[in-house]
Amino acid sequence: MNKTIKKAIIPAAGLGTRFLPATIAQPKEMLVIVDKPVIQYVVEEAVASGIEEILIVTGRNKRAVEDHFDPSFELEETLRQKGKTALLDSVRKIGKLAHIHFVRQNKQLGLADAIYQGKYFVGSEPFAVLLGDTIITSNKTTPCLKDMVRIYNETGKSVVAGEYVKKLADVERYGIIDFNKKALTADGDVKYCTVNDLVEKPSIKAAPSRLAVSSRYIFVPEIFNYIEKTEPGKGGEIQITDSMRMLVKKEGLLAHQIDGMRYDIGDKIDYIKTNIEFALDRPEIRAEILNFIKSIKSLP
Repeated sequence: MNKTIKKAIIPAAGLGTRFLPATIAQPKEMLVIVDKPVIQYVVEEAVASGIEEILIVTGRNKRAVEDHFDPSFELEETLRQKGKTALLDSVRKIGKLAHIHFVRQNKQLGLADAIYQGKYFVGSEPFAVLLGDTIITSNKTTPCLKDMVRIYNETGKSVVAGEYVKKLADVERYGIIDFNKKALTADGDVKYCTVNDLVEKPSIKAAPSRLAVSSRYIFVPEIFNYIEKTEPGKGGEIQITDSMRMLVKKEGLLAHQIDGMRYDIGDKIDYIKTNIEFALDRPEIRAEILNFIKSIKSLP
């Protein structure tokens, strides 16, 4: 029988250079979407998918991430004294989401190396990986990661989330999945397919599909063996795509196309769009935000 997935690794050690100077002292994962930092949305998705223990991989200037998930006794007491019970409950809830641990990636050696920092935390168990700067919403009642856990439970194989690239020209920006288009399997309303190979940032002509690797993974523990064998690439970084290509050949890998939206908070334009979309999804502020948008004189 397959082991139940109860652990997750959230890499959050990136420098956030695309958001400088805002990220000189503030982690990009702590950038706020309406009223919650990005990484809290990611942790909430993990918890809603059955994850009980989370290892967040941080780096320099990331102390704010740890502080956010620690109990804030002074703040809680202030809110209690002022009778702000709703805010008090929301603050207390953060510290009780899951058992959260932290480890530091001392040197920026790529995503594969960040995941490898969790080897001893994971042990011999299968585990999830969720990128700390990317939110994925679902069109269904179940989160993307929960669907992937379901696929793992059914097959015992590692799973990668895939997102259909709408603009053909954009395939050059992503790791692209070469998958068996004739072997699509449906487990109820959850669809997945067999991965043949992965191609990192291919040219448009060389792209085997328009399904891009998309920020969520389920790995069997054998992935650590392949990370150890992966040679550093450009900039001395160890790319998880290269490790996954070994995994494909030896263990097999499945792809699940997300049924929802991916929000990459590492991009300024996407960050602004995400704030607008999430604000419009909040009934208490939707009308005011819409009125503001309509009032902007520069709009046609």
